[in-house]
Amino acid sequence: MTAGAAIALPAMLADLEELVACESFSADHAALARSAEVVGALGARLLGRAPETIVIDGVPHLRWTFGTPRVLLVGHHDTVWPVGSLQTHPWSLVDGIARGPGVLDMKAGLVQMFHALACLPSPDGVCVLINGDEEAGSPTSRELIEQSARGCAAAFVVEAAANEQGALKTARKGTSRYEVVVSGKAAHAGLEPEKGVNAAIEAAHQILAIAGLAASVDTTHSVLGAPTITPTLLSAGSALNTVPALAKVSVDVRVPTLATQDRIDDLMRGLTAQTPGARLKVLGGRRRPPMEPESSADLFALAAGIAAELGQEPLRGVAVGGASDGNYTAGAGCPTLDGVGAIGGGAHADTEHVDVAQMTPRTRLLAELIAQTRQQTPQPRRSTAADRSPSHRAEPTGR
Repeated sequence: MTAGAAIALPAMLADLEELVACESFSADHAALARSAEVVGALGARLLGRAPETIVIDGVPHLRWTFGTPRVLLVGHHDTVWPVGSLQTHPWSLVDGIARGPGVLDMKAGLVQMFHALACLPSPDGVCVLINGDEEAGSPTSRELIEQSARGCAAAFVVEAAANEQGALKTARKGTSRYEVVVSGKAAHAGLEPEKGVNAAIEAAHQILAIAGLAASVDTTHSVLGAPTITPTLLSAGSALNTVPALAKVSVDVRVPTLATQDRIDDLMRGLTAQTPGARLKVLGGRRRPPMEPESSADLFALAAGIAAELGQEPLRGVAVGGASDGNYTAGAGCPTLDGVGAIGGGAHADTEHVDVAQMTPRTRLLAELIAQTRQQTPQPRRSTAADRSPSHRAEPTGR
């Protein structure tokens, strides 16, 4: 084992309380600015250097770079909790359980990450990137993430573990987002409906067609299972007595492989109108590439070996359907292990909590992973999803 300095749980809990007390809703730029100051000050105290603050479209991101980076640590300081949530979900620490807005997703992960680095003799060879818009799909930080990942031997995403047993996230589905816009023709619904082209009826045809697309995609060899193609939001019409001239259908897509993502993109763009006179426009496209199991295999094996040497419970790795910034690091060609942050449950919900007893062991595990992987030489960069995937602004992905 290479990490030597002690990890003090009381200090970690004091830092966690400070972060939770500073609300940081993704849509509130003023709150994000305050949060960036608090997180930046915490990092400066523990790492001995102030961060580079990068503000894009009003969203603050923080980056520390020590020497030539070989390891990238990725986290976010925004949460899904609107400002004022502390009044109904105050910070608490009772019977070894910490609660509060964003305590699991992912303020405890940030605290553990800083303390893991602080217990090493030096942070040399590490880049830390904490963005302010992950919960919104990382629209302004995607390019920063991909840029930072290129040339690194490993990326560790300090999102929460996959479950309360501490499983790491070894694969994630990729995401695509579409909006199918149906144009029809308005007419009086009572006097002459036959002169209209009902966009709502055409939208109904498209919803049924979209719901059936997944059956035509072969994913029998993917551990992430079948893709999901789900019509979600629907709007149509302008008045009760008017044939709808416009309808819109939003579609959420989750995919196990890049090939599947490409295939579904072709199918979505191949949709055709069924109602005479109706016209379709398919907007959107690929967002996060999948984090396929190959990207995490070696790092998971290393983590499992370290956990055994530390006397910790055997590690498990699981594939999950939701996306994170680990999709971007893996898509940029960087080996990636996700879910190395806090252990708890209830993310985004009233029951969100962190198991405090697991904070120190998890921090030690991350410190050892950093210490061992920053000695590695990155593999030659291959063609990646980031090379061919549009870098347009992403949309919220959820988990």
